[in-house]
Amino acid sequence: MTVPTIAIIGAGNMGSCLIHGLIQNGHPANKISASDSTEEKLSGLASIGIQTTTDNLQAINHADVIIFAIKPQSFHAIARELAAYIQQHKPLILSIAAGIRESSIQTWLNGDIPIVRAMPNTPALIGCGATALYANRHVSEEQHDEAESILRSVGIVIWLEDENQMDAVTALSGSGPAYFFLMMEALQQSAEKLGLTQETARLLTLQTALGAARMAIESGKPLEELRQNVTSKGGTTEKAVSVLEDNQLRAIYHKALTAAKERSEELAEMMEKL
Repeated sequence: MTVPTIAIIGAGNMGSCLIHGLIQNGHPANKISASDSTEEKLSGLASIGIQTTTDNLQAINHADVIIFAIKPQSFHAIARELAAYIQQHKPLILSIAAGIRESSIQTWLNGDIPIVRAMPNTPALIGCGATALYANRHVSEEQHDEAESILRSVGIVIWLEDENQMDAVTALSGSGPAYFFLMMEALQQSAEKLGLTQETARLLTLQTALGAARMAIESGKPLEELRQNVTSKGGTTEKAVSVLEDNQLRAIYHKALTAAKERSEELAEMMEKL
């Protein structure tokens, strides 16, 4: 397969993350360009050999794939700016802008464009992301593979058949790191109240979270089975878990994810009105 030329609109955290991930996975730097309105964001990228510019049209010239790594509120104006060129050349559009539906992007680009929506999460910044992808009917098999390859450079990838599932993905993995950070924060604070030093509580919290995640991934066992294996009858873990269950922890998480999903739907509807 021919190595695609990739243009990234937006050199913020996620845009830069994708650039570094691509290069670390062997994508030639001279096949990558990036644009951003802020020179400061581009200065660190020029040194790794990619083309940088503040001109979006210049960045996408000859691009096979255009990645929109921009804030949702900027998408409409930039898409309109680039629509004529995109209509002429029909590159793959890869959007990582949260809450912008494929139909909106299609309208702003004047239709019949291959589009893949992606919902990565912040652990992508350390190559440990989880990304859901959705492709419209104009995306070829080769473009499908290109989109997957790009996002695999920063973590795991799963494909969705139904774009409506993207709101649930946003609620789970998109917002999910914050839920785990909050839980770890609460565990650390509780351990400190029980007499541990701040540093001891922090290190034990973080390593326990990491170890639990690795066990879940590497064992391949159901989460319920792993939990039960730690929960000896009449022991300390059973006592703690019973408190969590009695206080409706599962219901709280469900309410939280439902609220995030509904907000994602609301934001998408707002963007469709632009």
